[in-house]
Amino acid sequence: MFQGIGVSPGIVIGKALLLDPNDVEVRRLKVQENHVEREVERLRGALHRTKDEIFELKRKVSSEMGERQAAIFHAYLMFLDDPTLIVETSEQIRREKLNAEWVVQQFLERYVALFEAAQDPALRDRYVDIRDVGRRLIRNLSNSKAETLALLDKPVIVVARELGPSETAQMDLSKVMGFATDAGGRTSHTAIMARTMEIPAVVGLESLSHRVKNGDILVLDGTNGTVACNPDKKELALFRQKQRDLQAQEQELKRLRRLPAQTKDGTRVILAANIELPEEARQAVGRGAEGVGLFRTEFLFLNRNNLPTEEEQFEAYRLACKICHPHPVVIRTLDIGGDKFLSHLGMASEMNPFLGLRAIRLCLAHPYIFKVQLRAVLRASHFGKVKIMFPMISGLEELRKALALLREVKQDLQKRQIPFDAGMEVGAMIEVPSAALTADLLAKEVDFFSIGTNDLIQYTMAVDRANERIAYLYDPLHPAILRTIQGVIHAAHQQKIWVGLCGEMAGDPLFTLILLGMGLDEFSTSAVSIPEVKRMIRSVDFSDARRIAREVLELSSSSEIREYLAKAVSFKLEGDHPK
Repeated sequence: MFQGIGVSPGIVIGKALLLDPNDVEVRRLKVQENHVEREVERLRGALHRTKDEIFELKRKVSSEMGERQAAIFHAYLMFLDDPTLIVETSEQIRREKLNAEWVVQQFLERYVALFEAAQDPALRDRYVDIRDVGRRLIRNLSNSKAETLALLDKPVIVVARELGPSETAQMDLSKVMGFATDAGGRTSHTAIMARTMEIPAVVGLESLSHRVKNGDILVLDGTNGTVACNPDKKELALFRQKQRDLQAQEQELKRLRRLPAQTKDGTRVILAANIELPEEARQAVGRGAEGVGLFRTEFLFLNRNNLPTEEEQFEAYRLACKICHPHPVVIRTLDIGGDKFLSHLGMASEMNPFLGLRAIRLCLAHPYIFKVQLRAVLRASHFGKVKIMFPMISGLEELRKALALLREVKQDLQKRQIPFDAGMEVGAMIEVPSAALTADLLAKEVDFFSIGTNDLIQYTMAVDRANERIAYLYDPLHPAILRTIQGVIHAAHQQKIWVGLCGEMAGDPLFTLILLGMGLDEFSTSAVSIPEVKRMIRSVDFSDARRIAREVLELSSSSEIREYLAKAVSFKLEGDHPK
């Protein structure tokens, strides 16, 4: 059994197809003086052929999956057109009289290393994209052919060291049952495409491709992030039963999609989705989401050499509104660290970007970027129910500066007679302890709060959640975290504003009971988690959830809380009181 990261749900059982990335073996060769310019021309020709291939892939993905997914390949084209690539490699070929393949590979390895060293997981996952386009370029230089997933003759589970978006886009969906890779993360473009195509997928398996042979029987569980290789008959029977149970569960969850997130005794809450691309709203609505509680806008800014225009942003926000209508879309303004903007703004690298110039701090330091995004959001509000929220607010003065810029943009649009929703709700994200401790003050200035528990836990517990050595300290059930959340909800309700929660806690049914009992108004989670959370909400009385939250807050350790909750869930709260 191999443990990885489940990035697209579902269980499939089938034979393994080991995909050789077909990396061309590149050797360092000296080039004769009179052949140097020919080598530079070879490089230019390979660049042109690679761009033609990417254009064709972009067209295919646009027609089959949508323009936003095809935008992945816009970044590929930007990379291939980057003057640094052609100038640096051409100069090195001329200076050192080396073959183009070797020089290009060295350039790519330096570029990949920059992404692999990034602290932010979303940015770190981009190294797969660079390798993907780099493989194509070197293959075109060497006139070699790649193994393709477009011409399969039987159903398979694809196993690879890594899969780039261009390889994923060429899959024959009638034959690829699922895929498993050694590399990759939850935010990689390949993972996003898998979710869009609804193919079960597990990434981050580290050594699977070295320990699996073609034809091995695999059981891939994209929900739990596991891959079993060559299980015996008894194990296989258990997996098949689990697969049937999951299919039956899916049918039950389909029934739940049309039902409200309402407790047995009639208390109604909102269940919304977290999305990164507008098209993901379609899957969320299909799973029963009542709109979007968190639209992460960072993907509009990453993987490009320039800033997105107002029109690009406006079209993305408007599309999400169109898909979700009549439900709301909560758009989070840019939440990105200074280290990701080096190419755009020439900013210096920071020792700790998570405590540096990021999110609202970055936007206030660069109001032009912020105002462009605010204009795009306001314009989109004319076409649907849009709400906006500011990330990483640390205090009242910071919030007031953001609100002042929003008012300036509104006034400008009014002067230009550009329509927008003048009553658009504005919220603040509660992600740092200073915001949680002054929630009563912040609540007087906004229409809602959204609690970002991923960062709130990290900052409250002083734990880098990406650091495996101290990961055990990152605990959502620590009494300090639960008391902080309760305090924020209480402060908000005192000022008669609603509170949502958009961190990973919102998607775990184990936590649903406490959050519901604390009075949380909106749960916003991944589309995959929505049916399970809804099932939990509909299975309990609010009075029971409130009692459980009250009793949990009196416990003194996370282990006691976890044990208590496990009993509460197992009793299904049908009148039983866990002791």
